[in-house]
Amino acid sequence: MRLRRVSVLGWATAALLALAAAPAGAQQPSKAAPKKETAPAAKAAPVDTGKVYAERYASLCAACHGANGRSDMAGTPVLAGQHSFYAVTQLFLFREGRRPNEAMTAIAKTLKDDDLRGFSDFIATLPPVPAPPPATPPDAARMAKGKALADEHRCFLCHGADLSGGQQVPRIAQQREDYLQASLSGFRSGQRVGYTPAMLDPTSRLSKEDVDTLAYYISRFPTPAK
Repeated sequence: MRLRRVSVLGWATAALLALAAAPAGAQQPSKAAPKKETAPAAKAAPVDTGKVYAERYASLCAACHGANGRSDMAGTPVLAGQHSFYAVTQLFLFREGRRPNEAMTAIAKTLKDDDLRGFSDFIATLPPVPAPPPATPPDAARMAKGKALADEHRCFLCHGADLSGGQQVPRIAQQREDYLQASLSGFRSGQRVGYTPAMLDPTSRLSKEDVDTLAYYISRFPTPAK
């Protein structure tokens, strides 16, 4: 308020000085004619941000991540069924260079905060898409070992009994096997820096074989019968 008061006083002082400098008897300007009332301008239609980011996703993201959020591209994560809070955090980490990925960093650097929120909110609308049926049935012994590892390292405690995650915890059920391997290996080696240390302790105790077994199990995690 003090700055506003100073500026107003300055304007008033300048107006008084100008008036004092005017010649005596100078003609005063006539009063301006009253302005005609005009009809209020029509309000612009509200922007459908969901539609805007659906279109931007289709043009910018779908080629790699799939139109429905399930990617067919090696090493590219499934976004279908992912949570907005988690998605916006990852986009932020890419933009700030905290998650190393050349393609994602190049895109994320062009995004403003509103874009991060718009894309993540749209991603959250993509329903989970089951993985395509495997060519051969899952190996029962390997699935059992994977479940035992998930129990031992408390995967279900954070990611949920159905591994669907929630809020800042990602959905990992039926994620791509190669992406899971890369993510778990990145946490295990310390190359992937999370925004919390939650993944560091459990992954540090995994062997390379454990990582492969967990990725095998989680990528084939059975979906509940409808």
